[in-house]
Amino acid sequence: MRLMIIGRLDGHISQAGKIALQRGAKVIHCEDTEEALGALLNGKGADLAMIDVKQKIGDFITRLKKERIHMPVIACGIGTDARSAVKAIQDGAKEYVPLPPDAELIAAVLEAVSEENNTMIADDPSMVAVLNLANKVAPSEATVLITGESGTGKEVMARYMHNKSKRGSAPFIAVNCAAIPENLLESELFGHEKGAFTGATGRRIGKFEEAHTGTLLLDEISEMHPLLQSKLLRVLQEKEITRIGSNDAVKVDTRIIATSNRNIEESVQKGEFREDLYFRLNVVNIALPPLRDRPNDIARLAQFFADKYAENNGIERKALSSEALSKLQSCTWRGNIRELENTMHRAILMSAEEKIEADAIFIQSPALSRSGTPPPSAPDPASVSSAESPVAAAPLVQNPGSIESMIGRTISDVERDMILNTLGHCLGNRTHAANILGISIRTLRNKLNQYKQDGLDIPAVGSGG
Repeated sequence: MRLMIIGRLDGHISQAGKIALQRGAKVIHCEDTEEALGALLNGKGADLAMIDVKQKIGDFITRLKKERIHMPVIACGIGTDARSAVKAIQDGAKEYVPLPPDAELIAAVLEAVSEENNTMIADDPSMVAVLNLANKVAPSEATVLITGESGTGKEVMARYMHNKSKRGSAPFIAVNCAAIPENLLESELFGHEKGAFTGATGRRIGKFEEAHTGTLLLDEISEMHPLLQSKLLRVLQEKEITRIGSNDAVKVDTRIIATSNRNIEESVQKGEFREDLYFRLNVVNIALPPLRDRPNDIARLAQFFADKYAENNGIERKALSSEALSKLQSCTWRGNIRELENTMHRAILMSAEEKIEADAIFIQSPALSRSGTPPPSAPDPASVSSAESPVAAAPLVQNPGSIESMIGRTISDVERDMILNTLGHCLGNRTHAANILGISIRTLRNKLNQYKQDGLDIPAVGSGG
């Protein structure tokens, strides 16, 4: 665990750093967010940042996103200042920790971040076999290609293998090759010198150098442009990189793990992916099964996510009811584990019973049973008359449970309550609420405008959205 401490808070935040050191973390201290950003851009990576609540947390998190630096941020402040804590969360902080620091609380925060990155659930035989292979390969230096549908947990597996390797205490750096524009990906990977191109106002260390002695994850590598593929192949062969704007080679000791949700062999045949690079990457293939082929894992995964989001939202943990579990197990989960996670996030927010009830389980995508036929559920939204549903758009809730069990309530009623409750939990932040609901911000705003016209009280807009 690499911890970055930002700010001072009368020395209390430094004390938190000392506690973290005693718990085995590597700690770097920065005076302010500008120094922190400079350190991050120059290769001083971190897995977690603890920041003085008086710092510009919102601006700092915005810059992290702009620079494509993925790192959870924990705000720290003197005592339990509720207003500062709420603002920090609204600005994007993952949690608020009161100071002076409590050793057990700091330890719990570090453990929670570590657990979130490293949890691997495998009870189903299909997944147990995959995990056994991963455990055998992890301690080696072999390059690994992890394949599987979108949402099957490829990055989680990559982190798991890194932590099981001899490089486990060194950096784990992830780069999403599909999310970064082609003209920026080369700089992202290899770095650049000041003045190398317009906008290069200073030297930036690339991800290969940042991952030196550790592991570099090239996520969705099949999306990489062929010209950059040839440069990557050279790096893998020569074990050295050259920053853009420089003629000096820099040696790097980095293990490569790559992922793809496409059939790369087909891409090779079409000339979209270099065959020599494919063989260089595919020394060992870890093929992750889709969630529909892991039925024995659904219960544990669902409970794990329910507990996670209960804790994140300050809600008491709840077990799944048998009806809710049956509903979850009847789906094929086209979005795999990612879709299940989002579903359980909504469920723990919406649940009103002692256990998570079936009616709190809202499946956003069409849910097919394992026989390939739609399970019994609510009638087609298109069949509901306009008199029953004041909202013209099709309801978000496509499977809200038995309509007969909700006497006097239409699908639109359930949808409206879900939207308003979620918005309340998000303190009015439209962007956060839309992400939880799995809809676009535009759709959410249209719904809220309609509710406002109907005379309902709408939560005020929160910070950031």
